[in-house]
Amino acid sequence: MNLFRTVSVAATWLLLAVAGVALARPFTVDDVFRMQSVSGARISPDGEWVVYQVSGVDVAGDKRGSSQLWLVSWDGATSLELTQGEHGASEPRWSPDGRRIAFLREGDGEHHDDQVWVLDRRGGEAARLTDLPGGVSGFEWSPDGKRLALLHAPKPPEPKKDAKGEQIPQPIVIDRYQFKNDRQGYVHAQVAPERIYLYEIESGRLAPLTLGEGYVVESQPAWSPDGRRIAFVGRRGPEGERTDNDDLFVADATPGAEPRRLTDFPGGDLGPPAWSPDGKSIAFLRGDEPRYWLYSQPKAAVVPAAGGEVRVLSTALDRDVDAPRFSADGRAVEVLVTDNRVVYPARIPVAGGAAQPLLKGSQVVRSYDTAHGRTVVIAGDDQHPNEVHALENGRLRPLSRHNAGWLREVDLLPGQDIDYVAADGQQVYGLLTLPPGHRAGTRVPTLLWIHGGPYAQDEHAFDSERQLFAANGYAVLQINYRGSNGRGTEFGRGIFADWGNRDVSDLLAGVDHVVGLGVADPDQLLVGGWSQGGILTDYIISRDHRFKAAMSGAGAGNQISLYGSDQYVFGYEQEFGTPWDNTELWLRISSAFFKAGQIRTPTLYMGGLDDFNVPIIGGEQMYQALKSRGIPTQLVIYPGEHHGIGRPSFVRDMLSRWLEWYAGHLARAK
Repeated sequence: MNLFRTVSVAATWLLLAVAGVALARPFTVDDVFRMQSVSGARISPDGEWVVYQVSGVDVAGDKRGSSQLWLVSWDGATSLELTQGEHGASEPRWSPDGRRIAFLREGDGEHHDDQVWVLDRRGGEAARLTDLPGGVSGFEWSPDGKRLALLHAPKPPEPKKDAKGEQIPQPIVIDRYQFKNDRQGYVHAQVAPERIYLYEIESGRLAPLTLGEGYVVESQPAWSPDGRRIAFVGRRGPEGERTDNDDLFVADATPGAEPRRLTDFPGGDLGPPAWSPDGKSIAFLRGDEPRYWLYSQPKAAVVPAAGGEVRVLSTALDRDVDAPRFSADGRAVEVLVTDNRVVYPARIPVAGGAAQPLLKGSQVVRSYDTAHGRTVVIAGDDQHPNEVHALENGRLRPLSRHNAGWLREVDLLPGQDIDYVAADGQQVYGLLTLPPGHRAGTRVPTLLWIHGGPYAQDEHAFDSERQLFAANGYAVLQINYRGSNGRGTEFGRGIFADWGNRDVSDLLAGVDHVVGLGVADPDQLLVGGWSQGGILTDYIISRDHRFKAAMSGAGAGNQISLYGSDQYVFGYEQEFGTPWDNTELWLRISSAFFKAGQIRTPTLYMGGLDDFNVPIIGGEQMYQALKSRGIPTQLVIYPGEHHGIGRPSFVRDMLSRWLEWYAGHLARAK
């Protein structure tokens, strides 16, 4: 069934113009830097206040802006900025009595790493609590408010310096199986894993929760309601070097405790864990077996805190869930559900039964928190960036309005739901965003813009790239191809060990669909994407010659070259085997490179120089292949950048180049 509906706004614009109402202007590159990012909302124990963080972009300083904490009352009448200055604040946590707020503050000249600070909600200056070389990455208050459970990794020894005080380069000695991480860099013997530490607030005494070899912790610690135990997800020392086997552990909240393993699933158990109100059960997320590393669907599960049988609650739901926590009465586990272009909170009965959505509509909820019978969420939709909302009786009531000013000036466009049937009968869903003033029956240049992951989805959330392309006259087609999440286990695994097949077919069938709708001009088709979207772009242009221009960002055509040069060696060997044992399969998933002789599409390649996720070699090889053949191409490398480009001047350059590349090659093709 075709759910596509064209929406013409031309008549509305004409009426507004006649009435003398100022017309909103198109979205521009500058608007990308005006947007405030709102996240991390936490509601006070009495339900009267919400603390959250707001971050933006420091265009003048050409860097990511520091985040600051804000406070808003439950009724939305009072709002104030709690922290200021160049050193950002994040991860706010209310003390159990609701009088204090602890948070992480960025390091300064004296304290280089993030440390825990605390401030009194009623006023006064914030005070630093910790001073740990290596800093703190996460923490939680104990129920009595006297201690913190910290996530901390000791800082490696200071590098040697010469007589002038300059650092002396040292060899990087590697002896690990998995030895790369995109932002961490090379992972070697001197890089200590994070562990849980107990910090006494009054005395400042610090001690590790576990002794000896310790545990590699993969989640925030969670205190039991009585404060006697701590639950966490992780693995013991290097035992997980060649596995994806994180388990759930519980330890007495005393230094030197020996944790008890509560789960022994061979795949990944995920956090953060959450205790039931009576302290008898723990909720967590169960993943899939290791070979499905890339397509692992998290499921809500509970286990007795004393040990026993694990019960998976959300199997029948067959959708990804996240952020499990018990309801106040302990009779349900509340989660966020990713479901076909939306994300919503839901309640799953512990005793069994269907998940009950707590919110309907076309929006995406990023996080939520509950206290005193009240729920607060971070949510947004196609035309509204994330803000803080109260969730009441299945409806959202805005509490913050950090983006309201510039939103009033800009014509933002809704994403229209589309669906169609792929060549093999599979139902596929996506979004189509039409340019301003589009008239039904009018064909326009159309950009197939492909999401990364691949286990992710295009959804009804604010997407600045989608808005920018549409504002520049393109219909933007975004397809949740096989391999995406939000459609169940079988759909997500639909490209397992078979990249460049069903996923590409789904995408090209989507292009055919919007051409058939009379929207896409078949002579003005474009394609692009980042990460897996860049990889899929390479597959597509090696197979289909209809596209007048392409952009492959942080992508690759030759997957063989990524083995050992990126951070995914474990996953590759689980899904594809090794290149020497499964050469035919590796050649097949590298078909874009080995079919480069068939590519005719002018293609722009981009990436970060320090990307260990999809290293720049992936773009370099494809660029070289096209350059060798005389196909119009360009390679843009951003120094100091990782998998995502963050420096504002580079982001501006990247977005501008996209627009220029597409417009220029469309013009040449006429």
